[in-house]
Amino acid sequence: MENKYNESTPLRPDGDRVVDAPMVQIYLESFMEQVKQEATWKNSDRNAVTVFKSNKMRIVLIALHSGAVMQKHTAAGMISLQVLDGRLEFATDVQTAELSKGQMLALHEGIPHSVTAIEETTFLLTIALCE
Repeated sequence: MENKYNESTPLRPDGDRVVDAPMVQIYLESFMEQVKQEATWKNSDRNAVTVFKSNKMRIVLIALHSGAVMQKHTAAGMISLQVLDGRLEFATDVQTAELSKGQMLALHEGIPHSVTAIEETTFLLTIALCE
């Protein structure tokens, strides 16, 4: 297997971070600090960084300011969402859950859902992609 690296961008000029390899160590505390120091966090209601990306799975660390809303959408695969800090509301058309630090949920693919930060929140989103 060939290791895959992120590409540098104007917002994140430090490239060469492994995003896919036989084993990838992910330092969540470091990423949590990083997303809250970047201009995107300061200038919008959220910021995110993909910490793992393969053909079958993606893991994204997302930080939302209090009141930020991820409008109703669907995912291309099954998802799990794990709250690392803060509190959010996760809503589908038939069910709503309030989650805080240490809680998580799983959702099957294709179910429309939205996310609202009740307070400043950081969470891990894992997407198991369909083939």
